Amino acid sequence: GGGASVVYADTVADYGWGHELANYGEYSGAPSTEETFMYAKTLLSLMMKSKHPDGKFLIIGGGIANFTDVAATFTGLIKALEFYAADIKEHKIGIWIRRAGPNYVEGLRKVKVASDKLGLNIKVYGPETHITAVVPMALGLIAPLPEPDLSEACGPPVRKMVPNPGSKPSTQKPLPPATKHTIVTATPETTSIVYGMQNRAVQGMLDFDFMCKRKKPSVEAMIFPFSGNHYVKFYWGTEEILMPVYTTNAEAVKKHPKVTVFINFASFRSVFETSIEAMKYPSMKTLAVIAEGVPERQTREIIKVAEANGIKLIGPATVGGIKPGCLRIGNTGGMLDNIVMSRLYRPGSVAYVSKSGGMSNELNNIVCRNSDGVFEGVAIGGDRYPGSRFLDHFLRYQDDAGAKMLLLLGEVGGMDEYDLIDAVKSGRITKPIVAWCVGTCASCFATEVQFGHAGAQARGDEETAAAKNKAMKDAGFHVPDSFDKLPEMVGQVYIQLVEEGVIVEQHEGETPQVPMDYTWAKKLGMVRKPANFISSIADDRGEELTYCGVTISDVFAKEMGIGGVLSLLWFRRQLPPTCTKFIEMILMVTADHGPAVSGAHNTIVTARAGKDLVSALCSGLLTIGPRFGGALDDAAKMFSQALDSGVSPKDFIENMKKTNQLIMGIGHRIKSLANPDQRVELIKDYAKKHFKTTPVLDFALEVEQLTTRKRANLILNVDGCIAVSFVDMIRSCGAFTREECDDLMSFGCLNGLFVLGRSIGFIGHYLDQLRLKQPLYRHPWDDITYIQELAGSGGS
Repeated sequence: GGGASVVYADTVADYGWGHELANYGEYSGAPSTEETFMYAKTLLSLMMKSKHPDGKFLIIGGGIANFTDVAATFTGLIKALEFYAADIKEHKIGIWIRRAGPNYVEGLRKVKVASDKLGLNIKVYGPETHITAVVPMALGLIAPLPEPDLSEACGPPVRKMVPNPGSKPSTQKPLPPATKHTIVTATPETTSIVYGMQNRAVQGMLDFDFMCKRKKPSVEAMIFPFSGNHYVKFYWGTEEILMPVYTTNAEAVKKHPKVTVFINFASFRSVFETSIEAMKYPSMKTLAVIAEGVPERQTREIIKVAEANGIKLIGPATVGGIKPGCLRIGNTGGMLDNIVMSRLYRPGSVAYVSKSGGMSNELNNIVCRNSDGVFEGVAIGGDRYPGSRFLDHFLRYQDDAGAKMLLLLGEVGGMDEYDLIDAVKSGRITKPIVAWCVGTCASCFATEVQFGHAGAQARGDEETAAAKNKAMKDAGFHVPDSFDKLPEMVGQVYIQLVEEGVIVEQHEGETPQVPMDYTWAKKLGMVRKPANFISSIADDRGEELTYCGVTISDVFAKEMGIGGVLSLLWFRRQLPPTCTKFIEMILMVTADHGPAVSGAHNTIVTARAGKDLVSALCSGLLTIGPRFGGALDDAAKMFSQALDSGVSPKDFIENMKKTNQLIMGIGHRIKSLANPDQRVELIKDYAKKHFKTTPVLDFALEVEQLTTRKRANLILNVDGCIAVSFVDMIRSCGAFTREECDDLMSFGCLNGLFVLGRSIGFIGHYLDQLRLKQPLYRHPWDDITYIQELAGSGGS
């Protein structure tokens, strides 16, 4: 993440290793496995450019992710480690990993297994350590901590209560008189409207509410302008509830007049208009703008309108804010397991403000492990013009009796920290503040560096992180020597406040339980359930669509064509080129047979009635059956069974005659041996030339010699020729057993080929009628015989 990457570089620099810092980089936004692979591969390739006699360090660090699947991204990392394993050992590269967030246990476990397999001796850590704890271990400044047990996720810390509370005299200054604040503090009754179909974020807010024992959900409605008013199902604990979705802000606000918070998930392209409109309603007191990349001109205008209307603004480029027991905005705090781990379901004594959204999760973790927890936390966003400033929130914390100590995580760039310094010097803020400004590594770079956030760039000496940290320390803030020492500093100040009686510790109650979503529980391997559907022919879940295990790129690279794709999806195997070519021949031969046949006729009539393409196509397809196009399967079955039984062609004909059955695939309206159907000739010649054996075709041709003696047009027609040739193809190609061949015949795949091929012609007839602008069809009277009486029925 943006903020996390900076504190890692800072910590390296703060420990005096800035001259050895070879790379500063970051990835965020839930990258795919392939993206992570390419990123890691690039970095490793750079590390191999030259050797260092003492070896090198690769620190793979990350904060506690909100929704990035850590196991998925680490799969890409593992691919890169496997690619460079030998080089890593040759160059003596030590690898240290710290990461947390969704599915982090599985991710770290996979890395550890790969490390043991490749002999890389990688050290891995999770949220049981703070974010930069691996840096001094990697640099050899402290002994490595024991690696965590990766059998389960890290739970909330078990802290011992501070001994001898209230045993020391208070050193805290008297509180100044409170003042009125633009920013309204959330309560357990505060409710919101969410703009955008952010179902995951809304469900996360509701789960937080339920865990905090709120009486009702904090989200009353959603707004989505691209569909009509409707309802969406969410969980409230184990019960399902319906959330109304409106198309306009006006309707949502009108029907939910008590809502005071508007959480805007609109993209940077539309967030300006929606935010300006939301601030027109007097009931709105807080606006959270989540989007990144909002143009600065628009941001300044939003801030101006918010100030004029007395509205609290959080963002842009924010993850939101959280007040345990009251309200969670958006995805703040991450997944439920992180909410539990950081004990965000009940209020503590530490209130913080951060610019970085990702680092707010780390602050939650740091605060929980070194104090009684978070009272409130806000990520104001890393843009150059944030909607609210540090001072706005710290003045509110100063006047709130629940906030006993304050925590600031600022960054290089901007002057907001100096406003806070002035407030402390003037006595307006008296509560102890632990503070750190990230970006101290900037001095390691020869030029000005734009760190992760838009506002993270110094435009003068006073805006550097080092200058801000010194100024805050001189003003009485508790400023550590490095971000790595921030957790220790938080713990020291907290203990002091307990010993002075400012903070009265409470015994930790029972950790609340909220049911885990089935989808996520299944992903973690915690539950299993029989699937409602089973598919063995295609998979769209990975990086690339596959047909029966063959990637779509390979389908094109190998030039499989339609026949090859059909063989994969219909027969679950890649058939030889002679077979796939024959399949394509079938589709071409059966594509159309003129406008007079029943299927084409129906399609044309439906098209001329003004119906859509799908309706017209279905109208034509529904005529396919025993009398039109549906004889292929029966023909294949009749001829193959007759051949397999050992009956002669003559006896076969006699048996069919005795049982009063038509021989499917025999007979044509106008064609004969003297006037052959060229489609039959093409199919027959191809089969004879390319198939190993053609016994079924030969048997059918012998039958034809006998039937044509009775009548010249009782020839093997195109349906019959395709059917018997197809049986010979699948029996002789070596790809199927005899049992599999029989199954394919019984499944109806031959009729399927006719349906697929003839659909080409039906669609052509539909488009042709539209192109010709043909009117509604009405059958002419003179082509209909109207009968009043049936012969022999007599008159009335």
